[in-house]
Amino acid sequence: MSEAPSPDEPPVIAPWLLHLRFGLEVGSLIALGAGARHVVGRGAPGRVAAVVAPLVAAVLWGTFAVPGDQSRSGKAPVPIPGSLRIALEMTVFFLAAASLGAVGWWQWFDPFIAAFVVHHVGTRARILWILRQK
Repeated sequence: MSEAPSPDEPPVIAPWLLHLRFGLEVGSLIALGAGARHVVGRGAPGRVAAVVAPLVAAVLWGTFAVPGDQSRSGKAPVPIPGSLRIALEMTVFFLAAASLGAVGWWQWFDPFIAAFVVHHVGTRARILWILRQK
């Protein structure tokens, strides 16, 4: 019989949940770009915003992390406390959902929210582990 993992050990995440997360991340970047363009408007400023908004989100997402997080490479270029990481993730996901609604992409809004819920219910052990990281 195997022992339960230590509370200090990061939980193992099922591969299908990691794939779902990847889809959520890519979808979030697309939605953020569309939302930024919608807010700024058409023309050159809108195109710039459509590139800059997802780029900023991707840089923040990839830079600030909790060491050992299995939903990523486990590496943390800039280690941060778990509560800040969860706040960053929720901000990106919620802004993405708001962007989908703002641009009227309702056919993508419901599946995005459903995937968000499935992912976070399925990775609740990860969320609890991250929140314990200081």
